[in-house]
Amino acid sequence: MKKLNKWVPIYLIALLFFLAGCSASSEDKSGNMNEAAMDSAKSSSSEYDSVSGGEKATENKTTTETGKITVSNKMVIYQADLQLRVKKFNQTVRNLEDSALKYGGYIAESNVTKEGKEQVSGSIKIRIPQKHFQDFLHEAEGKAAEVLQRTITGQDVTEEYVDLESRLKSKRVVEERLLTFMKGAAKTEDLLKISADLAAVQEEIETIEGKMKFLENQTSLSTVNITLYENKVVVPNIEKDKLNTWEKTKKQFMKSTNMLLAGLSGLVVFLLGNLPILLIMAIICFLVILLYKKRKNQNRRE
Repeated sequence: MKKLNKWVPIYLIALLFFLAGCSASSEDKSGNMNEAAMDSAKSSSSEYDSVSGGEKATENKTTTETGKITVSNKMVIYQADLQLRVKKFNQTVRNLEDSALKYGGYIAESNVTKEGKEQVSGSIKIRIPQKHFQDFLHEAEGKAAEVLQRTITGQDVTEEYVDLESRLKSKRVVEERLLTFMKGAAKTEDLLKISADLAAVQEEIETIEGKMKFLENQTSLSTVNITLYENKVVVPNIEKDKLNTWEKTKKQFMKSTNMLLAGLSGLVVFLLGNLPILLIMAIICFLVILLYKKRKNQNRRE
């Protein structure tokens, strides 16, 4: 029993040393784990800052690398302006509409203007697939009596389209990173900041996609602006009244008959109304003539 009491303090001292060693080891491990977590957080934070702040550098790098891209097909926007003199305006417009449908195009705009009865003009805007652009132009010119003006322009937008495509790719990469950070964000402040940056990037993506679709539409369909002129020879119409001979003859006969009857009526009224005066003047004239004849006979006798 005495021997056992001697060994108890030794066991207690050994147990204390063992517990102290385990505690130091656990603290070292905990410290190492905290440092690793802090390093990971710092790495994530620096990576997000590089995504949000170094976005332009990524775009510039991508744009620089696009200089090595080889484009097999050129993207060219073609536009033609034609001024045509035609013989039959309405018929020519219908023919152009049929030609546009035949080549897979459509009428984008149409206007018609009439200047009196002698001139008719109008303008038509037609969108034609680029592969049928030249064929449609030749067919349209063939329907005209005279080609007054012909202008064709082409704008190469290949480089612009490639630049937009590279920018879109870089924006997509930034969008994916921001979505990843949003899933791992723990603080509300970080979540709001990432959401604002993500919304701005997505808006830029939509803008770039809109420009690319516009260029694709303009290059796939060419624009043809056609102005038409028609000069009409106006023949004046003869009025029906001028060709109604029988009616005009009857009217003239009635006018002359009325004039004759009016003259006879006036003569009768004049004679009957002035009959006393006319009788006195007739008697005076008769006496004067009779006296003149007597004097003439007397002179002959002498």
